[in-house]
Amino acid sequence: MLAILSALSLAQMVEWPVYGGDAGGTRFSAAKQIHRTNVARLKEAWRINTGGLYQPQRGKAAALETTPLYVNGTLYLTSALGRVIAADPATGKQRWTFDPQVDPTRGYGDFTNRGVSYHASGLIIGVTVDARLFVLDAKDGKRRWEVNLREGLRIAPQEFPEYEQTSPPCIIGDRIVIGSAVADNGRTDMPSGEIRAYDVRSGKLLWTWDPAPNTRMGGANAWSVIVADERRGLVFVPTGSASPDYYGGRRTGLDQYANSVLALEAATGKLKWSFQTVHHDLWDYDVASSPALVKVRGQDAVAVGSKTGHLFLLDRDTGRPLFPVEERPVPASDAEGEQASPTQPFPAKPPSLSPHQASLRPECSERAAGLRNEGIFTPPSERGSLLVPGNIGGLHWGGVSYDPGLGLIVAPSNNVPAIVRLVRRDRFRDEQRGEKFDMEFTAQTGTPYGMARQLLLGTNGTPCQTGPAGFLTAVDTTTGEIRWQTPLTLNLGGPISTAGGLTFLGATVDGFFRAFDTGTGKQLWQAKLPASARSTPMTYVHQGRQYVVISAGGHDPKLGPLGDAVVAFALPEPK
Repeated sequence: MLAILSALSLAQMVEWPVYGGDAGGTRFSAAKQIHRTNVARLKEAWRINTGGLYQPQRGKAAALETTPLYVNGTLYLTSALGRVIAADPATGKQRWTFDPQVDPTRGYGDFTNRGVSYHASGLIIGVTVDARLFVLDAKDGKRRWEVNLREGLRIAPQEFPEYEQTSPPCIIGDRIVIGSAVADNGRTDMPSGEIRAYDVRSGKLLWTWDPAPNTRMGGANAWSVIVADERRGLVFVPTGSASPDYYGGRRTGLDQYANSVLALEAATGKLKWSFQTVHHDLWDYDVASSPALVKVRGQDAVAVGSKTGHLFLLDRDTGRPLFPVEERPVPASDAEGEQASPTQPFPAKPPSLSPHQASLRPECSERAAGLRNEGIFTPPSERGSLLVPGNIGGLHWGGVSYDPGLGLIVAPSNNVPAIVRLVRRDRFRDEQRGEKFDMEFTAQTGTPYGMARQLLLGTNGTPCQTGPAGFLTAVDTTTGEIRWQTPLTLNLGGPISTAGGLTFLGATVDGFFRAFDTGTGKQLWQAKLPASARSTPMTYVHQGRQYVVISAGGHDPKLGPLGDAVVAFALPEPK
């Protein structure tokens, strides 16, 4: 949902929501009607039920993760199945709707839709989980054009759910820049991860940038949110791991553009620079967080979060780290044919926002006994490896917010360990059929091993580590140090920060929407949602009243109810 409104004043047009027009990914709003001293009075103002709840007997349920977009007095949002809804910002009443007719029965991997984008000519730009890109008229929702994004890939999907679109495209000038969501652990040659640019008015393909040209390597795709710097004419692209995730013996080397942030010229698609956060990924440590364009000691920078828990602060023009990054020796792999990278990058500042060693509760220690456990970059193994943090991150797709006045980056993270085990090809099917611990199996076809993984949870379903399952952390961009850290439960979803000195977060599995003092991390307000919010909130001012809006779709049926509600909060109107 990143949109740049060329030739128009941002202040005139839009109270920028989170990544629905926040071109630089800062997730900061200048709105300050709601502030530290009155936020405790915040009440629900309205609620929309979007529809689109779908839960098959097998496979993933559709997940409501939309972040609404406020433009010119209208709110635009999506259902879990990608239906676009234009609504009255004061009441939530529907003005028009567009249904892209997604077939929910196709067995999608990441079954969600995170919202739409906007172009200054009055266009709404959307995507569907079945990999279509479309443009609508913002006034009435009539479709202008649509393209099938499965066409023209270097490696085409073999099965329908292998190639999806979940995050809103980036809009810079008259270009739509878009990545893809690839199921990246099924085999060696999963679909390729090209980044592409289209003309916003015609749908014409303008350029393609391939992270692994002239290879059979799939993945390395950009499934999170791409951000733009219009003045520089650059887009900043976060990429994930190459395929398959947990075995790299068929993709030797560093996999140079996987697990990276790429600076591409928006006009041509030419690579200006790249920075890799993990070499030759064996852990599913994507750059899942959207990059954020920030200031570090007065210098233009880009903040890049990794599932490792590392936050890298880079020069925006060169990609050079603004605090030292050290290549440290890491453990070698003992898997057949695997050559793990001998070193990995560790930033000196800030320190990791997630611990890299697990301290387990006694009930979990027995399950972890005998596992390889040599720190964050312990390679997957046949006997099983304990990974901390696990594959959800660290810094996850919820990303960060940035308060420029306070000079703080605020980031949610998780500390939940996971078990990953490589399973010999000749034993894979038998072990999969005999599984007793609800582990996730993937074939990794074309390699000597399948894979089994599982978050390490106790008998009551809570994470096995001692201490909090996650944190909300503020990083000082002047010093690179952690300013404060507040405990959280398990969380997926992002924060926003406002000029009122507040950071809002609804990502936790306990179903609460919270406001924190951005300067101190102190919780100032909370409200119970109809379901937990695996999403990122937004805020806007409409007819003189500030609203804070979040979608409450639930995290997982095992953790609580699913939902289809988008809920708005505001201060009580004066009597």
